Amino acid sequence: MIWRIVLVVLAYLLLAAHFMRFGALLPTALLALAPLLLLARRRWSVIVLQAGLVAGVLAVWLPSTVDFIALRQASGAPWLRLAAIMSSVMLFSLLAAWSLRPLFARKPPQGGTL
Repeated sequence: MIWRIVLVVLAYLLLAAHFMRFGALLPTALLALAPLLLLARRRWSVIVLQAGLVAGVLAVWLPSTVDFIALRQASGAPWLRLAAIMSSVMLFSLLAAWSLRPLFARKPPQGGTL
């Protein structure tokens, strides 16, 4: 279970670092502290963190990747390595969101008929 938490913390810190690069301190702080929601140990906290990572991929990593590649192509610089790195970042974030799936899941009722 600890590896799942580590993945989520790293994914959120990576997203926070992206915002810190542009000097956005409030989003940086919120994203860096977001994994603390796991301390609530509730299903809603897992859903919020998963949604945040998926939204991060769709609203931050994907547009940034497109913009960075366009800049590289416009300047005639190589861009395939950048595309591979950014794709890896997006896949890592989605893997971290997926890995949270079983945390604090509803447990089926125990007992039953013999």
